Amino acid sequence: MKYEAVIGLEIHCELKTKTKIFCGCATGFGAEQNTHVCPVCLGLPGVLPTINRRVVEFGIKAGLATNCTINKYSKFDRKNYYYPDLPKNWQTSQYDLPIAEHGWVDIDVEGEKKRIRLTRIHMEEDAGKLVHSGNTIKDSASSNVDYNRTGVPLLEIVSEPDLRSAEEARAYMEKIKAIMEYIDVSNCRMEEGNLRADINVSLRPVGTTELGTRTEMKNINSFKSLVEAIEYEIERQTEVLEDGGHIIQETRTFDPARGITLSMRSKENAHDYRYMPEPDLPPIVTTEEEIEKFRSELPELPDARRARLEKEYGLSDYDAGILTGSRAMAEYFDAVIATGADAKLAANWIMGDLSKNLNAESITIEKSPVEAKRLGEMILLIMKNTISGKIAKKVFQEMWTSKDAPAKIVEDKGLVQITDTAAIEGIVDEVIAKNEKAVADYKGGNKKAIGALVGQVMKGSKGKANPQMVNELLAKKLQ
Repeated sequence: MKYEAVIGLEIHCELKTKTKIFCGCATGFGAEQNTHVCPVCLGLPGVLPTINRRVVEFGIKAGLATNCTINKYSKFDRKNYYYPDLPKNWQTSQYDLPIAEHGWVDIDVEGEKKRIRLTRIHMEEDAGKLVHSGNTIKDSASSNVDYNRTGVPLLEIVSEPDLRSAEEARAYMEKIKAIMEYIDVSNCRMEEGNLRADINVSLRPVGTTELGTRTEMKNINSFKSLVEAIEYEIERQTEVLEDGGHIIQETRTFDPARGITLSMRSKENAHDYRYMPEPDLPPIVTTEEEIEKFRSELPELPDARRARLEKEYGLSDYDAGILTGSRAMAEYFDAVIATGADAKLAANWIMGDLSKNLNAESITIEKSPVEAKRLGEMILLIMKNTISGKIAKKVFQEMWTSKDAPAKIVEDKGLVQITDTAAIEGIVDEVIAKNEKAVADYKGGNKKAIGALVGQVMKGSKGKANPQMVNELLAKKLQ
């Protein structure tokens, strides 16, 4: 029997506010354990929370950017459960009246577009962090609790179970990440836990509509782990069902070192949390005017920007998709174009040599040693025929370690392209005289033989001859 995977994600997005959701404690990452705490976020008796209005604003903007309906009346609830990282023994979250509902985003997987529905977006406080002695909770002898993260504001973005593969889940989470970066509500640094996902996976026979029993994997904080965890879980559940077994509804943890999921505990349902309205916080009432104000403050979003790049610059859907995949890359591209550089050349350099160097050194485009303005200036040198594309690669590598302008590097290194016909002609004549076989092959009908001759001329000119002029001169002299 063939099975189909049914996948839904609950993405937790940490908001970039300066203070926590219900108190004035700082939200900064990496502070000494248990220093960003106060009686409110530690849940001491007799304290009262107050809502951070910036969190509400970010929640509404996230809802608008993902095509949700904004609820003009929403409220907070207490989600009751005991866990060492939850000092109050409840999490202040939203249950039946969240800030936003019924949205959607479009994703691209292997050239096909697919719409993924969002069930809801709700605001909540983060729990603390267990610091395990081992690699995972399963192989640890002890755990310490750091409450710095307790009360840090989160948006939980819940999808419908519309995803069917690990790649679709990855594309969906990448789209959510891009949108949250574009609207500037989160840093989305996955390595710092700013963006993490709980994954629900179940299987059902192909052609059926009834949902199977699902398992949940908590706190996945990298795209690599997301894909590996889903693929392993699909494989594991398939084996269980094919052996005649039953899937148990449970929460599992993913061990990235071994690439497997491990059982943690049986999965809770909503009624297990005994939700109740939060008595210490008033409901959130939002007017139509406020919603429209926040809508007017939204920037150009990834899909709209992608469409603009295709229309304005004639970029392919693929190239435009890569360039708008993150706000930082899209803004870098726009800054290169602002210098007057050709859009297609800019796209090729950003997705090619620039991305290759960034990946090799594991740095983000914001920290690129080659600023957008300098890359644009280098592309202008190619456009003016001052340097060839081949020489530009040498110039770019120099720019990676030097702060000099591209024009200065070209001058200092003597890399100016030779466009003097007489100078190139001399090298061409010499190459023709020394390569009788290639010349004979070309005249005998093997037009590809000219490639070897072009290569020899470029070598003779130390890569500085204009390649187009070389081709034209050779073709003319060999006729």
